[in-house]
Amino acid sequence: MGPIDPNTMTFLILALVFVFLFLFVYFIPIRLWIAALTSGVTISLLSLVGMRLRRVPPSSIVNPLINATKAGLTLSTNQLEAHFLAGGNVYRVVQALISADKANIPLTFERAAAIDLAGRDVFEAVQMSVRPKVIDAPDPKQGGYDKVAAVAMDGIQLLAKARVTVKANLDRLVGGATEETIVARVGEGIVTTIGSAQSHKQVLENPDLISKSILDKGLDSGTGFEILSIDIADIDVGENIGAKLQIDQANADKQIAQAKAEERKAMALAQEQEMRARVEEMRARVVEAEAQVPLAISEAFRSGNLGVMDYYNIKNVMADTQMRESISDTSKPKKPEGDQPHS
Repeated sequence: MGPIDPNTMTFLILALVFVFLFLFVYFIPIRLWIAALTSGVTISLLSLVGMRLRRVPPSSIVNPLINATKAGLTLSTNQLEAHFLAGGNVYRVVQALISADKANIPLTFERAAAIDLAGRDVFEAVQMSVRPKVIDAPDPKQGGYDKVAAVAMDGIQLLAKARVTVKANLDRLVGGATEETIVARVGEGIVTTIGSAQSHKQVLENPDLISKSILDKGLDSGTGFEILSIDIADIDVGENIGAKLQIDQANADKQIAQAKAEERKAMALAQEQEMRARVEEMRARVVEAEAQVPLAISEAFRSGNLGVMDYYNIKNVMADTQMRESISDTSKPKKPEGDQPHS
């Protein structure tokens, strides 16, 4: 193998120097290390190299650590790096700790990290502890309703809207219910209070009855918030639900009565048809019996049990009976005297 060309040697040396400088700058962020030292944060170069090897961006740990140190908090790189590796937001946790310290709110790093890992915005929670938040009940963004509808005992519907002032309870934020639970419980309290009122006028005269009734129930139990106040923002009179229900009941009763009347009518018509059939049957029997009379008379003549004079007497009786029946029959209209023919 021949000697290496000097130009090639120079190129290889420059390439190795470039690679070395790139690796040195990548694994050892000098500017970040200098910024930490000037800010009073003691951190070794080996720690920064270890962060690179563990795939932790050094700036995500060092910059929040500088902010915490400047604010007077004592945190370690191990705490911040462990929280980052667990999937937490180191910057938001440090912000929350600084805000809580300035507001004299007791908050440890462990609790702040737990709140952040639970999926809650710990910085927003600290802000809500300092500056309470106002929640609309009901929330139009959740159910699409602007007001809660409830009916008093007198049947009048009332539409109410409440504003709930809450602040975050950091001790119960992990595992506690969210704002949606507060809104649902307040809506339930509004419906219960209005529904138990004897008259809707009673609620209109004293809207604070709703607030007092809801606050006495302790609706914030089991939630990550503390209810400070409940104010009735608006209350309107809706429909007369009681009257509508009575009208619907009356219509239902009317339809039932009509159905029963139709049933009775059908039964009466059936009974009438049955009675007509019986009458026709009795007439047929009478005709059949009358048809037997001439036969009986002829048989009586043959046997000598009936004479001619007896027969004439029978005919006279029958004629007299028909005359009496025609005179007593008032169902046929009598002809007016002016229409009678003159003799």
